[in-house]
Amino acid sequence: MRSLSGVLLGLCVVCSLPAGAAQAPAVEPAATATMPEPVAKHAAIKLALRSNAALVVDQDSGETLVMKNADEVMPIASLTKLMTALVVLDAKQPMDETLDISRDDVDTRKHTRSRLSVGTRLTRSQMLLLALMSSENRAAMSLSRNYPGGRPAFVAQMNAKARALGMTSTHFADPAGLSDQSVSTARDLHRLVSAAYAQPLIRSNTTHPQSVMRVKGHMVTFINTNRLVRKSSDWDIRLQKTGFTNEAGRCLVMQVNVQGRRLAMIFLDSFGKLTRYADALRVRRRIEQSLPHRMIGSSASVAGSR
Repeated sequence: MRSLSGVLLGLCVVCSLPAGAAQAPAVEPAATATMPEPVAKHAAIKLALRSNAALVVDQDSGETLVMKNADEVMPIASLTKLMTALVVLDAKQPMDETLDISRDDVDTRKHTRSRLSVGTRLTRSQMLLLALMSSENRAAMSLSRNYPGGRPAFVAQMNAKARALGMTSTHFADPAGLSDQSVSTARDLHRLVSAAYAQPLIRSNTTHPQSVMRVKGHMVTFINTNRLVRKSSDWDIRLQKTGFTNEAGRCLVMQVNVQGRRLAMIFLDSFGKLTRYADALRVRRRIEQSLPHRMIGSSASVAGSR
């Protein structure tokens, strides 16, 4: 059972914050996690995160800066599509090959809407862009159906890839993340984000603000599902993916640059449309307020020791 109790969130700095430094306000009352300063005379600083699970890692040092329920297994919704993209690229099928949307690609589980009607024909490259940028479920389903051996072989390869990446608590049941049996942990998703970041096409597709495509004779504009990519000019986002189902809540993974530090951010099971973005901002502001030096986890369980 998910709970906000037992939160472990380490974010410590070797120097104290400047006097009067502002903290990011919580959107609404939330469970708080203590971030103890390494020097005893300084009072503990509290940061409220409303996502049920969170993990922030410095990609260069490997240090874990924030950790909350990082090993709790939960549905991950469309974050699944990052693995879908890895499997597509690993297959090295022609990216200019034309694929279609068939009735087999329609969501009969949750009846999600799509702007790709049955009969739509796009290249594999376009399908991948829409799956990552706009989280188009039918695009992801078409990509998997057109894999050697079909969708069952594709999903099997997703799970094989997860094992190869060391994602030991992860299971994929479909290529779009519609199934609540597609599950992972924040810790495992950090591995997925790192693998996806190594692919330039995934980085480009996930951070593309919008794209106009011809769909069955009509020009259609597709936009990025991440509001920070679409509307914010003060974020340096190098990779991202959003996700939402009722079972998974609202999810967000990103790799961002903050004060010259490459940070992987994972937020799972957030309540409310803006909460995951607010949590990311809280963490970013807290890091910006501190000196950009070494950070470690709490004394109760040293973050990043695993």
